[in-house]
Order: sequence, then structure tokens, then C-alpha cells
Amino acid sequence: MNAMTKTEEAKLDAASPMNMIQAINSALDIMLGRDPNVLTFGEDVGYFGGVFRATEGLQKKYGLNRCFDTPITEGGIIGTAIGMATYGLRPVVEIQFADYIYPGYDQIVSEAARIRYRSAGDFTAPMTIRTPYGGGIFGGQTHSQSPEALFTHVAGVVTVIPSNPYDAKGLLISAIESDDPVVIFEPKRLYNGPFEGYPDKPVTPWQKVEGNLVPEGYYTVPLGKARTVREGQDVTVLAYGTMVHVAVAAATEAGVDAEVIDLRTLAPVDLEAIVASVRKTGRCVIVHEATRTSGFGAELSALVQEHCFYALEAPILRVTGWDTPYPHAFEWEYFPGPTRVARALKQVMVG
Repeated sequence: MNAMTKTEEAKLDAASPMNMIQAINSALDIMLGRDPNVLTFGEDVGYFGGVFRATEGLQKKYGLNRCFDTPITEGGIIGTAIGMATYGLRPVVEIQFADYIYPGYDQIVSEAARIRYRSAGDFTAPMTIRTPYGGGIFGGQTHSQSPEALFTHVAGVVTVIPSNPYDAKGLLISAIESDDPVVIFEPKRLYNGPFEGYPDKPVTPWQKVEGNLVPEGYYTVPLGKARTVREGQDVTVLAYGTMVHVAVAAATEAGVDAEVIDLRTLAPVDLEAIVASVRKTGRCVIVHEATRTSGFGAELSALVQEHCFYALEAPILRVTGWDTPYPHAFEWEYFPGPTRVARALKQVMVG
């Protein structure tokens, strides 16, 4: 793991255990309190506190004008946020599931991402879009998708995926303060505690897992910076979100000295951290739960090939979801678990 600064250590001394939902709620609470231009809205976000309770209590504390419900219209939610952002507000909108973000995709691509460029810098869109993504909760094909690659392809949009509560809070605060549109995909499998990659294995109590100690007050995690969560010498594993925990479990299962990099931000990706790790280990395995074809792993593979070719001692391997709709009955066959990742780690060591 990267060494903490004295400031970070001091903050953790005053931290308390939180799960990811609590950390997100804390970030929103802090930013609503610090900046009168911040507001949050979406389907069931207000009175109900969100389907996952990420905004619980915020309407009561800040009122109907700062935290409110919207109709079921993702294009309308995002379009409204763009208008607000261009005139000085900092909206944080929730799309209830990432599977439902597609009706608002045109607004993101054609308006939010391009407004700084097309106005020669006269307008920006300092808005944040939060949305739960990914599988592992038996949500079926319309509540388990991982569409992150579609957003990394769009110039002008920052794409973020946290893997633990500490990062979720710090990244969200950084996103709200950014003058660029930021899409944060929140791994719903991690909302209420840690996940070590097995559907039926007891996990460590979430209060004791690193990354779940979260400072109560204000702090930021920088956008565009990866984090080394496990040091290793033999192979680099590039992962994000839930797959970070799967990768760590797989390294233990495989008995391989793997270095696990949590990307945290996919666009802009921390190329410096990726290159430094792969040049050190000479091998690379990429893990994500989205479908394989044109997934973000393909971009990562290309970057590693372009920048680390002479350091590679084996072909780059990808472990991903399958090129099918997300299945309900066969979720754990689709979901890239530790066994599949461990198999790739062993293969790359002899490749």
C-alpha cells in the first residue's frame, strides 16, 4: 500500500467505521453544508432518501430546494443538472441504477462533455452523476450492468469507481468540487460492507476492513490517481470497484506475489502508476466485471502494450464478464470470482 502522509494519518486517527452508503451520505452532507450552490436530486432521492438510502436525512436537514425528488426521467434529470451547472450551481444527481442511465447518455455526451470546448471556456458543467453499478446482488439483467467503458470513451467526462468507503467519500467530494462533469459508478455489491469474492464465504467484519475507517469531516481523494492496495513483485493486477477485493482474494488463493492496483479513476487513468508497476513485475492481468468485448480492459491492455512492451515476460490476460446479458440464475458463473482470477494469475506466471 502507498505510505500515508502525516495529514492522512491524523485524519484517520479521528475516523470512525462507515460502510460505503454512510460515507457517500457523509460526503453529500458536508458539501451541502459547505457550499450553498450544491444540491442533490433524483428519483426517490428526497423524502425516501434514495433506494439505497445514500441521501437519507438530507432533505429534512437542507430542505426541499436542496434535496428533492424528480419524475422517472433520466434525460430530464441530467438535462436539468446541465442547465443548473452552466449557471453556477453544482448539482449532484442520482441515477437509480446504472442500467437506467442510457436515456440520459445523449445529454452527457452532446452537452455536458462538450460545453467547455464549444463555448471556448465561457461555460463549464460542474456536475456530478452518481449511480450504482455492477452485479453480485442477484439483480438480473436490468439491475447489474457495468457500462463504464461507454463513458471513458467520451472526451470531457471524468469517470470514477471507488472500491471502499474512504475513497468513495473523498472521491465524491473531489467530484463535486471539480469544474468538469464527473460520473461516479458506485459498486452496489460493496454498499453495505466488504466483499472478498465468494458468494457463500463469511467476510471480515466490515468495521475492521482497511478503507472502512472514514474521517467524519472534510477531505478529498484526488481524481486521476490510482492506489496500490497490495504490493507484489511477480505480476500486476489492474482492477477497480468490487474487482479490487476479488483480485486480492485471488492472489491469496493462487499463492502468487501479485501487486494489485486500484485504478479508482478510469478517465483520466493513472498511466504513470500502471507503467511503473508493470515494468517492475513484467506481467499483467486485468480484471473487470463488464462484458469482455470493448470493455475498459481492452484500453488498459493497449496502454500496457504500448508503454511496457519490452518489460513484458508474458501475454497480458483479461478476466471479465461474458459477452451476454447479465444472467440471474447463473450470476456466479458470469461474475469474475477469485477462482477465475487465480487461474489467470497462475497462467501468466508460466506464459
